[in-house]
Amino acid sequence: MNTFMKASIGIFMVLVAGLVFSTTAEAQDKTITIGGKNFTEQYLLPELAKLLLEKEGFSVILRTGVSTVIARQSLETAQIDMYYEYTGTAYTVFYQQDDTGIMSDPGKVYTWVKGQDAEKGLIWLDPLPLDNTYTIMMRKVEAEALNIHSISDFGRYVEQNPGKVTFALESEFWERPDGFRRLMGVYGFRMRPADVKRMDMGLTYLALRDGQVGSAMGFNTDGRIAAFGLLSLDDNMNFFPVYTPAPVVTRATLERYPEIAGILKPLSQKLDNEAMRKLNAAVDVEHKSVTAAAEEWLKEVGLL
Repeated sequence: MNTFMKASIGIFMVLVAGLVFSTTAEAQDKTITIGGKNFTEQYLLPELAKLLLEKEGFSVILRTGVSTVIARQSLETAQIDMYYEYTGTAYTVFYQQDDTGIMSDPGKVYTWVKGQDAEKGLIWLDPLPLDNTYTIMMRKVEAEALNIHSISDFGRYVEQNPGKVTFALESEFWERPDGFRRLMGVYGFRMRPADVKRMDMGLTYLALRDGQVGSAMGFNTDGRIAAFGLLSLDDNMNFFPVYTPAPVVTRATLERYPEIAGILKPLSQKLDNEAMRKLNAAVDVEHKSVTAAAEEWLKEVGLL
């Protein structure tokens, strides 16, 4: 082998090694950290995003199980790159707004919070076609026996029967601007402090089902409402805003990986209320793992 050929082969090997190193480094560098709150749906949404991103070569770190405030602070300080937030939460909690004309309209409230957050370098991607609004629940049989169908009905019954009804809630729901304390003021009733039971979010459904309390807070997309024979009372005064979830990403992350928007977009076309209830029920009722439930659904709809 002459000197020229040896040199050529040597250069070729160096180039190949450099290409492999560059490709490997690039793959290793495609890392994104996704946050999530501390209830079932907020474990599922990050898991769904993780699976779709990993399919496209990303390495994904999950940091879930925190409060709304911590999730938001983590995004603002770039400790996480994205998480799923709800339009109603951003509007009422982060921006302290209460215009019913905006917060009850999915398009208007999304546009409003998207515009405000863009000024902070936080970008709202395509929203999911679902509304995970808060709900006040009773056991269906008991509600029907007492002729309680709406929150107004519930409030009147509480006022007329002090001490007869207990209410289970997660601590965060008491103080929030869209929480129970303000709801009582809007609907014109009060419950004694002794009748309000604070507990972990997932336990409110079990406590109500098992008769430990007479009413409880919940989420509209939770599969346990139907499975446990519970009834969501009609929010007849439109107290709760629309809670449409969407991935909120830091501008720096999106500029670095603009493909994220396209990768997550299919969820905005397929994950509606019915699908979300099914996913939540798979975890909370059928006791599947979050990963197993997410993988099963993504395969079912042809995304994995």
